[in-house]
Amino acid sequence: MASIDTLAHVADNIKETTKDEANEVFSIPDYLQKMLEKKWLGSKTKQGFYKKVTEDGKKKFLSLDFNTLEYVEAPKPKFSVFEKTKGVDDLRERMPILFADKTKVGEFYRNSFYRLFWYVSNRIPEISDEIYKVDDALNAGFSWKLGPFQAWDAVGVPGTVKAMEEAGLKPAQWVYDMLDAGITSFYKVENGLKYFYDIPSKSYKAIPGQEGRLSLEILRETNVVWENSDVTVFDLGDGVLNVEFHTKMNTIGQGVLEGINKALDMAESDYKALIISNEGEHFSAGANVGMIYMLAIEQEWEELDLAVQWFQKTTMRLRYSSIPVITAPHGMVLGGGCELCMHSDKVIAHAETYMGLVEFGVGLIPGGGGTKEFALRLGDELKDGDVRTNAFLNRYLSIGQAKVSTSAYEAFDLGYMRPGQDEVIVSRAHQLAYAKKIALDMAEKGYTQPPSRNDIKVLGKEALGLVYVGADGFTKGHYMSEHDKLIAEKLGWVMAGGEISQALTEVSEQYLLNLERKAFLELCMQRKTLERINSLITTGKILRN
Repeated sequence: MASIDTLAHVADNIKETTKDEANEVFSIPDYLQKMLEKKWLGSKTKQGFYKKVTEDGKKKFLSLDFNTLEYVEAPKPKFSVFEKTKGVDDLRERMPILFADKTKVGEFYRNSFYRLFWYVSNRIPEISDEIYKVDDALNAGFSWKLGPFQAWDAVGVPGTVKAMEEAGLKPAQWVYDMLDAGITSFYKVENGLKYFYDIPSKSYKAIPGQEGRLSLEILRETNVVWENSDVTVFDLGDGVLNVEFHTKMNTIGQGVLEGINKALDMAESDYKALIISNEGEHFSAGANVGMIYMLAIEQEWEELDLAVQWFQKTTMRLRYSSIPVITAPHGMVLGGGCELCMHSDKVIAHAETYMGLVEFGVGLIPGGGGTKEFALRLGDELKDGDVRTNAFLNRYLSIGQAKVSTSAYEAFDLGYMRPGQDEVIVSRAHQLAYAKKIALDMAEKGYTQPPSRNDIKVLGKEALGLVYVGADGFTKGHYMSEHDKLIAEKLGWVMAGGEISQALTEVSEQYLLNLERKAFLELCMQRKTLERINSLITTGKILRN
């Protein structure tokens, strides 16, 4: 983390080397100059804009009052506009709501972005002749979700220009020339291509380099074949469908399961292959735990059982579909999102993929086929001479410790992805197009629907003994709670295939799914599990109880 003296050095350097209209922005304000003199530089001097103190044995953070240069305990502000934007994941939809706000929040956004829009309009053609290059640079270099011209489009160019004038931030003349020509946005999508406003010709031109790429954003206006409130199904062309879910954090609930099953119906009837991908910040944060909590707290056990069955049947449909199913995950791929990937024919994961079965943290085990799948993969990997309990323990701990991969490559080591079958792609921009190519290759080479598995080798009591002894030892050593012990034993019971006497007994997938669902429901009936789920929902934090 950069310190305040580094901030000052960078600002001084920019002020000295750049002589444009924003030069004064980089002048060090008086309060910051005094902070530098007092050596209030941030974490390296234990105080800066904030200071951590201990009063009456309690730690608290004080913030600096810029007028008095004293540290005060500032009240935590609450702004109603954030309630309005809480469920709006799409930044293009969220920005107009924030700009329209009449409180300090809206004022902050308007002041910040109007100055940004004013500044970037004056950097054309100094920095680049094409506006899309400015956006691309900030998207790639600073991980901005929307570059400045993309953000300007999101809040509306004509209205924003008028507001900027009133704020004394009149943009460059070429913006007025664009509006006078009847063009009101910097970008447009047409015929499956994205276009940018070209200043010299005063017209739109296609952004180069779109060959070999697929974008759901660009296809949204022309290629949607089915949708509900949570899911959109796209025709990617050449007989390939894509199912995209767009719930909060792309969590999986009733609407998403309905959409996936509808996409499978369509693909099996009239198409060659199905891809599951989206362009959200994360692929999926997992199942909708709020729905699970409500059903459990109201003791709607039959309805909850049906919901878990539906999830299991959906993942099994992915596994045994008559057409190839490809998942193309990125970002967080947790819980149910991970289970969808584990049941597809092939995973084409972006390198920045953080995958894991994390249900243990909320007092549960994976209930959408994930626990069953780990047992299946363990049975397939066992070879003569292997120390079976060691192999079991490696698989068991990935779920039992809620391990999340730090990259797509580590997902192979943790057992979430399959060496020699699943793949990693570095370019996010080319991920969907590559997934489509793989799907078509699989379809055209004569894809065969997999047969149901009735030959899964499980270890039974041989593995269960290891689980029970280990859980008991960790509990007595105070490394886990009694509830952790219960969850650990339920997980081991499913992965071992129950209390089967003979190791390497062969069982069916449905047998394991039934065990998994039974254990999941029994854990949902535990008060401490409900406390953990409630903590995650209300505070966003994992409760250890």
